[in-house]
Amino acid sequence: MKICVFCSANEQLAPDYYAQASELGTWAAKNGHSIVFGGHDAGLMHAVSKAAREAGGHVIGVVPRRIVEMGRLSPWMDVEIPTEDLTDRKQEMMERSDAFVVLPGGIGTLDELFSVAAMLTLHYHQKPLILWNMGGFWDSLTACMDDLQQRGVMRGHWTDHIRVATTLADVQQLLTGNE
Repeated sequence: MKICVFCSANEQLAPDYYAQASELGTWAAKNGHSIVFGGHDAGLMHAVSKAAREAGGHVIGVVPRRIVEMGRLSPWMDVEIPTEDLTDRKQEMMERSDAFVVLPGGIGTLDELFSVAAMLTLHYHQKPLILWNMGGFWDSLTACMDDLQQRGVMRGHWTDHIRVATTLADVQQLLTGNE
């Protein structure tokens, strides 16, 4: 399975997030799964890609031109897929992945989460989309989604499209159905 990981490339995050991102990369590699990520050399992107590669996994970086120009290209890739911009990157990542796991992140991560979710609600794909709520990171977002649900602006329930995990074991279960 090709697991796309959407996450932060910022450096000032809680240490637990790095450890858990690394655990995901290691688990994926040891279970024969590939990691698809945004190609940046920092933050949780660095942690998950480095762990996957060090555990013998296959890592695919989908890299916007601007990251290369900034000199921030990850050294932890087996395959580098260049893109012009973030929109192209997101499309490539969606097409090349079998499932999506969303780790802590900011505006870019939210953009990726909601783009994949919107495509899922319109049946452009049926790929699993997992929001890993590490240490309650996404609590305010899930509360917002519950509020939007309650106000009647969503068809169906948002958790029918976005599965919420709180542990790596939850993520594994949602991805494979048997771990």
